Amino acid sequence: MLVTVRITSALIDPALLDLPWSTPLEEWPADHLVALPQGISRHVVRFVKLAGTVYAVKETGERVAEREYDLLRALERIGFPSVEAVAIVADRHAPDGEPLDPVLITRHLQFSLPYRALFSHTLRPETMARLLDALAALIVRMHITGFFWGDCSLSNTLFRRDAGAFAAYLVDAETGALHAKLSNGQRGEDLEIARVNIFGEALDLQAAGLLHESIDPEVVSEEVVQRYERLWHEITYEQEFQREDRHHVESRIRRLNEMGFDVAEVAMSLADRGAFKVRPKVVDAGYHTRRLLRLTGLDAEENQARRLLNDLDTYRAESDLADEQQAAHRWLTEVFEPVVRAVPGHLRRKLEPTELFVQVIEHRWRLSEEAGRDVGLALAVQSFLADVLVHRPDEQAVLGVEVTQAVS
Repeated sequence: MLVTVRITSALIDPALLDLPWSTPLEEWPADHLVALPQGISRHVVRFVKLAGTVYAVKETGERVAEREYDLLRALERIGFPSVEAVAIVADRHAPDGEPLDPVLITRHLQFSLPYRALFSHTLRPETMARLLDALAALIVRMHITGFFWGDCSLSNTLFRRDAGAFAAYLVDAETGALHAKLSNGQRGEDLEIARVNIFGEALDLQAAGLLHESIDPEVVSEEVVQRYERLWHEITYEQEFQREDRHHVESRIRRLNEMGFDVAEVAMSLADRGAFKVRPKVVDAGYHTRRLLRLTGLDAEENQARRLLNDLDTYRAESDLADEQQAAHRWLTEVFEPVVRAVPGHLRRKLEPTELFVQVIEHRWRLSEEAGRDVGLALAVQSFLADVLVHRPDEQAVLGVEVTQAVS
């Protein structure tokens, strides 16, 4: 039977045409699906693998799908951390002619997990703190961008490991809106939604026995707002200096860069008694990510990029290389790439290359501390592979969980 559907896509994958679009998503046969942990969703969501790429397929209304598709495409164009919209499939009908809901297709973010899947055991306070930091930073980034989320929550976020911390990515944008600038009221509404949603999610973790007994769900929900407000103040507050203290302007910009934010321009105005006021215009996070990409071509999360750049700077100093670009090329070919190549094929799904390298250099530091001397990179790599990496679970796209075990 010929099935006719309408697919809207910027770059169509012909294999999408072979999926069972005349069947409701919740009834799709297992041989079309891959098992991935899912967050809590009001929609039916399934994961499929086509030509080596994993896609998330979500049933929703047509206007909602079109709006979310356009928003995700707009966020992608400005480099915002979110999933990538691939296509909308509409005009679906069951064999008996019954109309079926359209679906939105997004590309699955490899090495990412929903918050519940990160914790098969009790969620520790320090892990929750790192999650809240990542979510607060994500909300700050979206508000700087002018994006109103409308449904801030852990469930609508994917997390990737980032050198001991987490990087957060927006997953669900169907309630969002992109503006030139957000008002304080819009920001406040987003924060109140986040507070309520996270309180419910923490209660859910508590009921499942996955929340440490020292963690209070109500405190957790307030903390994400407090973390947001501290970060928002740091990157937006107006600072007053005396004329002789103008070097503090550069210090403020360097501090913002260290936090990962780029400064596009600085607004200055005269104040009383010969002082002046300074307000940096922060455009977005990703300062270290962009520098690493420019120097080496490596695409990393912000904290990973910071650690890799520190290692690159150390290598440059030890090698006495004045030219930064030359040092970056030699570091990439003589240090980074050999470490990645040393990982056997059957272990490469456990960590992405940049996170792997960060963990290797941290492992080297620990071994050196224990030995009282530098053990060297080669020994650290072999020790990490044999004693650490082999025991880690796979974190790439397909995690080996049975379909029936996936959270729906």
